[in-house]
Amino acid sequence: MCGRFWIDSDTAKEIEKTIRMVDEKLKMERHSKDIHPTEKAPVISYQQGSMLLADKKWGFPGFDSGKVIFNARAESVLEKKMFRESVLKRRLVIPAAGFYEWNRKKEKVAFTSAVVEQPILYMAGFYNKYGNEDRFVILTTGANGSMADVHERMPLLLKNQELEEWLREDKRLEEFLHSESHGLRRKMEYEQQTLSFL
Repeated sequence: MCGRFWIDSDTAKEIEKTIRMVDEKLKMERHSKDIHPTEKAPVISYQQGSMLLADKKWGFPGFDSGKVIFNARAESVLEKKMFRESVLKRRLVIPAAGFYEWNRKKEKVAFTSAVVEQPILYMAGFYNKYGNEDRFVILTTGANGSMADVHERMPLLLKNQELEEWLREDKRLEEFLHSESHGLRRKMEYEQQTLSFL
């Protein structure tokens, strides 16, 4: 699951190395901030032969009023009527400095990339148009060893060299949807210590 992620100035610098077309407004937004469902975030899509960075809103409208659907399971996304056409035709990438998850004790844990050559995370997702705005969902997969003891799900992560292929290539879609995400570093804001008395 992924219910909150963050971007920072390093995220913006890394994106600009990868993406040729960056909206000038997004270039100016080099401040750190957390992104919650229903908020706008910079995402990468493929348009007119190039990767393009633009703002889209996080979360499809839910079945109940006021609710949003912000994640979709990679393993079953093609079976869901709500998601199938979008994942086939409107894939995107959500760049992030990291994301948060909460463990069974309700403690917040921050996850960042463990890949030295790739300091930011690229989460796989897709979008659809609702009214006049594009809204996106993040794909999740089963947690790997770097995350399994905190939560059973994690974002489906892409490597730098896979971005354009994820956005454009239909032949590898099933392979991507069933791939294991790379390792993560984790950090807790504080770790509870227990004292033992003899």
